[in-house]
Amino acid sequence: MPIKRALISVSDKNGVVDFAKALAGMGVELLSTGGTAKLLREAGLAVKEVSEHTGFPEMMEGRVKTLHPKVHGGLLGRRGIDDVVMSEHGILPIDLLAVNLYPFESTVAKPGCSFEEAIENIDIGGPTMLRSAAKNHAAVTVVVDSADYGRVLEDLKAHDGAVSDALRFELAAKAFAHTAAYDGAIANYLTSLDGKRERAVFPATFTSQFHKLYDLRYGENPHQHAAFYAEKSPAPGTLAGARQLQGKELSFNNIADADAALSCVLSFEDCACVIVKHANPCGVALGKTPQVAYERAYSVDKDSAFGGIIAFNRPLDAATASKILDNQFVEVVVAPEIDAAALKVLGTKPNVRALATGGAGAPRPSLDYKRVSGGLLLQDADLGSLGEMKVVTSIAPTPEQLQDMAFAWRVVKHVKSNAIVYARGGLTLGIGAGQPSRIMSARIAGLKAGEAHFEVKGCVMASDAFLPFRDSVGVAAHTGVSAIIQPGGSMRDKEVIAAAEDAGIAMIFTGMRHFRH
Repeated sequence: MPIKRALISVSDKNGVVDFAKALAGMGVELLSTGGTAKLLREAGLAVKEVSEHTGFPEMMEGRVKTLHPKVHGGLLGRRGIDDVVMSEHGILPIDLLAVNLYPFESTVAKPGCSFEEAIENIDIGGPTMLRSAAKNHAAVTVVVDSADYGRVLEDLKAHDGAVSDALRFELAAKAFAHTAAYDGAIANYLTSLDGKRERAVFPATFTSQFHKLYDLRYGENPHQHAAFYAEKSPAPGTLAGARQLQGKELSFNNIADADAALSCVLSFEDCACVIVKHANPCGVALGKTPQVAYERAYSVDKDSAFGGIIAFNRPLDAATASKILDNQFVEVVVAPEIDAAALKVLGTKPNVRALATGGAGAPRPSLDYKRVSGGLLLQDADLGSLGEMKVVTSIAPTPEQLQDMAFAWRVVKHVKSNAIVYARGGLTLGIGAGQPSRIMSARIAGLKAGEAHFEVKGCVMASDAFLPFRDSVGVAAHTGVSAIIQPGGSMRDKEVIAAAEDAGIAMIFTGMRHFRH
């Protein structure tokens, strides 16, 4: 049926005037409240206040204005079933509802937001109307997002002033998802407060919502189903906000590995390249240009780089793209931007996925989730850096060693525990990852360095957690390590420091561990 009457009451006024003008041009009667009604009148539109429509004034400073049978009866009334009772009580049908809610999340995110301010920004009438309209989507079109105004208007024009069943259903589902997220945000806030209204880091009840970007062919393995979900508004520079410029569809493992590579490369301010295989960096390097950084990173572990993910923190150029394709088979290339010439080069290998993240800044603070059977682990993302940097040996590291240690420390945070990284001159020489024994990780890192034929004498070593025994220092000394950076904190720190002294190795404690499981 054609839309005859619409109720518009929005907190976000973006696009609402043009939307209302288009509806009015189709002969739709406009109902509204407060600031929205004032805005529409100023735009020259005829608007009927909800208080006039209901015959009941707004009261309690606007807390009670839409909670009325003439509003909810108009939204909930079943056409062809409730017509008689609607007529008996003077209830007119409302065919379209455009509502978005008080900005609760942005309000409580403000530093210094008071409890009273938060409570006043809990919308009651809006969610109630949305739920009424969405429940009766067989007859009512509900719009919660200004981005949908254009779609609704196009549909109205295509269907002689009516909205199609398919679009009404889609918008109703979106409205329920919207109110669910809104209620979840309120619950997260309120259950994070104690009796004195002091806010804890984590709420007693945690609710989060993600939106599906697309289904994946399968999960980690072909027998598993999978999909890729994103936050409501992914930040620039994130994988969920990236644009795929070419290549076949991303797989579950592509996305996981690309995120690992991106997280690592964004740790550096200087031009850097990271090559990842199975969620672990296999080569990390700095360079004056992306091409130099890539060639250095590739030289670290050419075997592991095959079929890997390559990430840059600078735009990708054609010369670098050509060098990548000359050297290896690559699954995904990620960069802030990929210029037209580079994209043309990559286009010669149409299966290579090219992702432009649109940003090269450091990742924003966020929460880290880990699903366990029957529950969820929730923590702050590991955004820690160098910590206290305390020299614990009589041998002090040189300025060059300090620079190498800072580089290695940034890398080791992104390697699966137990993690050991050997590095020098802005280049990883060997990486030992994911071993139950830290000494085994140290041996593997040394083995990798030897396979690459690097001169390791004088390099530095980073360990993501403390060295529990002096044996790891012995392996490092045998490899040629001249300085070690590690968190410290072991019961045997004195023995480990003594081992470093005996080997002539400088050692720094950071006081900060970087386990990654």
